Amino acid sequence: MIKDKLRTAGEIADILGLSVETIWRYTREKKIPYLEIGGKQYRYKEDEVLAALKTGKVVLIEQEATYSSKLTYKDYARQPAEPGYTIELIDGVLIRAPSPTVQHQRVSIRLQTILLNYYTKLDPHAEILNAPLDLYLDEHTVVQPDLLLFTGDNLPHKTPVRTRPQLVVEILSPSSSRIDRVEKLNHYQEAKITHYWIVDPQDKLIECYQLKKEGYLSVARFSEGHFNHPSFPGLNFRLEKIFYQPPQT
Repeated sequence: MIKDKLRTAGEIADILGLSVETIWRYTREKKIPYLEIGGKQYRYKEDEVLAALKTGKVVLIEQEATYSSKLTYKDYARQPAEPGYTIELIDGVLIRAPSPTVQHQRVSIRLQTILLNYYTKLDPHAEILNAPLDLYLDEHTVVQPDLLLFTGDNLPHKTPVRTRPQLVVEILSPSSSRIDRVEKLNHYQEAKITHYWIVDPQDKLIECYQLKKEGYLSVARFSEGHFNHPSFPGLNFRLEKIFYQPPQT
């Protein structure tokens, strides 16, 4: 053990055989020693944490992953930042996922640039915003879509964002596929967000949903060639431009 090495909450959780959510909870409750190195970023000295546990004054009890009561936005906002991970709140449960990969970010910025160039010709005041940005859907669900399109007459001004975007884009990661295709799809539908696109870098696929009277309907699916959405006339680009991955050297 390196005595003076500062550990992350994840590393302390692994050492103690607990979940990182439990470490965060005891940090908030000041039951274990920690150092604050920046806005909501904490580090721990392993020997100090273990010493505190040996006194018997601190007893760490693992909290169930399914909480006895739903967490709220206030609970979510108090969560400390954890390098290497993103956090969202869905149905009152904290969802912790690895930070995006390099290819994920390449796809995101390419699509953001294409959408911005396209949409500002139609609406000069439109904005394409990107994660990390909290989108408040309800008291128990706060998410961070990869891309959000707002029209010029409906721009957000405060965080968390409560303004409804016209389009939300989620770029899949291996850990997020089910959440994006099921949980988030349902919540975006309930929030009456007109367009929802799911972008899959691995399979080089874009699925487009549009809100109708009966809910979200799949209106387009692109796996090769050109993207040409029926509700975005003139938006045309080759999928290979979005999904290109530079060769490793």
